Formats: sequence, C-alpha cells, structure tokens
Amino acid sequence: MKRLLRWAMLPVGIVALIAFVLHQGVHDVAAAIDKAGWTLLWLVPFHALPLLLDAQGWRVLLGGRASLGFLWWVAAVREAVSRLLPVASIGGEVVGMRLARWRVRDATAVSASVIVEVLVTIGVQYAFSALGIVFALTSRRGAGIESIGLGLMLSLPLPVLAFALVRKGGWFQAIERFAARMFGASHPLTQGIGGAHLDAALDALMRRPCMLLSAFGWQLAGYMLGALEVYWALALLGAPVSAGEALAIEALTQAVRHAAFMVPAGLVVQEAAVLAFATLFGVPMDVAIALPLIKRMRETIFGCVALASWQVAEMTRRRRTRDASAIGANGR
Repeated sequence: MKRLLRWAMLPVGIVALIAFVLHQGVHDVAAAIDKAGWTLLWLVPFHALPLLLDAQGWRVLLGGRASLGFLWWVAAVREAVSRLLPVASIGGEVVGMRLARWRVRDATAVSASVIVEVLVTIGVQYAFSALGIVFALTSRRGAGIESIGLGLMLSLPLPVLAFALVRKGGWFQAIERFAARMFGASHPLTQGIGGAHLDAALDALMRRPCMLLSAFGWQLAGYMLGALEVYWALALLGAPVSAGEALAIEALTQAVRHAAFMVPAGLVVQEAAVLAFATLFGVPMDVAIALPLIKRMRETIFGCVALASWQVAEMTRRRRTRDASAIGANGR
C-alpha cells in the first residue's frame, strides 16, 4: 500500500504543479523563460561541478579506492534515483553502494563510507541552512525565517544522537543477532549483514576526525557552489539578486526539501519553497514561478541522462559477463 501511495503521489504532484502555474498565468511564466532563452540550458552541465565536489567528499571516506570520475558518475546516478524515482531518499544510497562495488570489491568499506557520508551530509545540510538563515537575516528580508531557524535548533539533537550512536558502535552486530533470532543463522539475510566487520569499518572512519572534516568541507563547498544555479538563473531571467541572497534561497529550499524527504522527488515541496523564498527576496512573481520550473527542468534533464547512462552501463556489464561465461564454457 505504501509503495502504491508513493507512485500515486508522482502524477498528483505534477498535476498540482501544472494547475498552480496555469492559475498564476502561464503566459507570464513563458515570457520570463523566453527572455532568458536557450542560455538556461547551460545550467544542466553546470550541475556537474557541485556534484564533483560532493563525489570528492565520498572519495575521501573511501580512502581513494576509486577514481573521482567513477564516483562522480555513481553520485549522479544516486542523486537521480533519489530525486526522480518514486522511492524514499535511501533508494539512491542503495543503488550507489551497488555501483561502487564495481570498482571497490570490499562491500563493508563501501557500506561504511555511505553510512558515514549520510551522517556528514546531514551535518552539511544543517550548516548550509544556518548559513542561509544568517544571510536572510542580515539582508533584512528574513521576516518569518526565525521559525525555520527555531525548527532547525529543535531538531538538531536528532542528528547529534544518530552520530553518537554510530560512534558508540556495535549496532550492526545487534541487528545481526536480532535477525538470527528472527530468521535463523543460516538465512541469507542474516548471513549478508556482516555486523562485526561493518561496525569495525564504521569505527575506523569515525575515529578519523580530519577525514570527516575533509569530507564535510568538500560537501559544503559543493552546496555553496550549487547555490550559483539560483544566482545565474535569476540573472538570466532579468531579476538578479546578490550572491548571499541566492545562497539563502537555495539553503532554505534545501532545508524544506530535506525535511519532506518522504515526498517522492520533492514534488510541489521544492516548487513551493523556491517560490516562497524567491518572493521573500523581492523576486517578481512571474520570475519566482519560473525559477522552480527551471530548477526542475535542470534536475530532470541531468537526472534522465544519469539514469540512461546507468542502464547502458548495466547492459554492457551483463553482456561482458555473458560473453566471458560463454568463452569459459567453450574453453572447457
């Protein structure tokens, strides 16, 4: 039933967005986008740059066991799965673990790096959101932003608790023992956990604060560079804002989107947040409506290319495996 509801939310969200745009006046929105022209398409390849910084943060946690280019591609697929497919945010991480194992054979190291990266990402999101709130308040356009800041402060103990629990260790061994009691020690699910090895790998990463800070810094730099998408798009649409205001719009939008992480692809949530925060910083209504559509356009094009490349890679890998098996059989 939950899966059915997630699938149902996808068309509902699209219909709601279309209805909203039509209500506000599709002519004005089209005129705003037409003013910028085809130059807006440069936002698609530009997204590769902040994603590259994010992949470098993951590479740090993996100890450089895979090339930056490969991890950048995996990060693009992870993001596309999480944002475009009707799955919870964890779906992208699961796919990322599987793809990373194409180059890093140590499944425990890959799993540990992704788990720690998720914790680092949560910390980065809080820091980035706090930075956006600061810029919003200093620009004197932060009316109503205090409530978002209060919400972040009240929810801060949760990620701190999660970090402390992972740092304490032993949780995956406990899960493994629980699974053994539930399904039996010989069950494939129980045998596939490897709790002791995963706890040891997590402990090794959590004991390296310099590595964690490096990953944090790379990810935060990626988030800040990603805010230039808003700055550039609004400049092209004829409603420029300062770099600080663009960062605030992006940071506050990310805060709202991640708070609603269970909504597939963040449909409507992202659009409503971008619209609200853009108008807060004095962006005209027609441009404020066009901005989330442009962001969704970039996200869709970039994500579809990533998903298509994933399918091509899967088919190529299967064909090579089949050919190798055929050669081995003929050799016997």
